[in-house]
Amino acid sequence: MRRNKMNQKNSTAYKIALTGLTAALSYVVFTFLQIKIMIPGTSDATSIHLGNAVCVLGALLLGGPLGGLGGAVGMTIGDLLDPVYILSAPKTFLLKLCIGLVTGLVAHKIGRLSRCQDSKAAFRWSLAAAVCGLGFNMVFDPVFSYFYKLLILGKPIAELSLLPNITTTSINAVTSAVVAVAVYNALRPALKKAGLLPVIGTPSSDHTPNHKKSAA
Repeated sequence: MRRNKMNQKNSTAYKIALTGLTAALSYVVFTFLQIKIMIPGTSDATSIHLGNAVCVLGALLLGGPLGGLGGAVGMTIGDLLDPVYILSAPKTFLLKLCIGLVTGLVAHKIGRLSRCQDSKAAFRWSLAAAVCGLGFNMVFDPVFSYFYKLLILGKPIAELSLLPNITTTSINAVTSAVVAVAVYNALRPALKKAGLLPVIGTPSSDHTPNHKKSAA
């Protein structure tokens, strides 16, 4: 029993450390590897970046709440430190957290990804989760951004920003899905072999046998 408590504490500390790493990585990727696009006629901007890929990767590794929180915190800090994006910080935190929550829901609540024994099944679930999380963002980011900017910046800027935002959000969704799924499935075997792949959720009799059958 004492050993189980010790393992639980170590697992919690490990997940917290990975959440901090996710936040740092999302900040660096979003801040220094983005292509910022100023919107003509406004002081607003949109960007092509891989910050969302870190949100998805974090959710695949750590589950929706921790992975989404790490990605959201990092990208929100990036917004707060950039005068162009500072007004978008609350919107960024909410939407990026939701990317993680949706991704984690599909990956771990439905797919039991961290308990999956078959690499092909793991790839399918990670891809499905990434598509769902980024698909959510692709729809709700432009819509939410429009009404948010309508309230904060006024109708002209909200309307001028809508089409560029739809375009960059779509590009970001595709590139982030490819990168996040590729990186996760590249890291997964090594992490699992080293015993460092976090196990998310509890075993389910409805799902676990299917994964074992796939590995047989």
